[in-house]
Amino acid sequence: MYQKILVIFFTVLLIYSCSKKDLELESVSKNDSFRLYQEAYTSFERGDYFYASKKFSEAELNFKNVEYAAKAAIMSSYALYGINFYEEALESLDRYLMKYRADKNVIYAHYLIAIIHYEQISDEKKDLKPLIDAQREIDFFLKKYPESDYSLDLKFKKDLILNQLAAKELYVAKYYITTQKWVPAMNRLKIIVKNYEKTIFIEEALHRLVEINYHIGLEEEAKKYAKILGYNYNSSEWFEQSYKILNKEYKIKSSKKIKDNDGFFKRIIKKIR
Repeated sequence: MYQKILVIFFTVLLIYSCSKKDLELESVSKNDSFRLYQEAYTSFERGDYFYASKKFSEAELNFKNVEYAAKAAIMSSYALYGINFYEEALESLDRYLMKYRADKNVIYAHYLIAIIHYEQISDEKKDLKPLIDAQREIDFFLKKYPESDYSLDLKFKKDLILNQLAAKELYVAKYYITTQKWVPAMNRLKIIVKNYEKTIFIEEALHRLVEINYHIGLEEEAKKYAKILGYNYNSSEWFEQSYKILNKEYKIKSSKKIKDNDGFFKRIIKKIR
């Protein structure tokens, strides 16, 4: 919901930057294109986004001025996004970017594309493709427009995506652990250690590597991961769990229990939603 509000805020700025000028021009030239745009804009303000999108598209076709045509095109795309017609909105934005490459709102179009992909992310148990698509679009935007007004929002969303990608790997690793498939489980955990070391799941991933390696008799490997966990997170509860594996006499002092199964995957989803 938060991201919807933020996109609406940016869109209002985009609309207001030209709407007054459009209305002034309309009073001078009462042609079909401006009447269509005004009708679309009125519908947009009422929240009738489907009808607004249709009228913005009609206005685009009638405008002789490229700047106004581009404005109508991107407003039509946003209206489709506003009613969650994601596929249609993306197609509309692609057409806009091909037709109006020099338009001043191109940055906003790329931002909206990234947001649309982001909003289609589900949870870590389901399809991975929306996560990959969202990450790709956000990375593209941050590389191309690092100093834009939208970058801060997308940087925050990228961190959440990385957390959810790590959650996906941990979910699969824990499945392999339950079926005692130790090698594929360790491979998944190592992906987290290598690619997602800044996520909230790194500590458990390290602990699980300690746990598995010790269980299959690779004590030196277990100690290696325990050292990494201890060096970086020596006050964490996961480190205490790992320390107890290697030191049977150790008694965990922490009274706070780790929520291993209860709500484990919900933590990252709450952050995203």
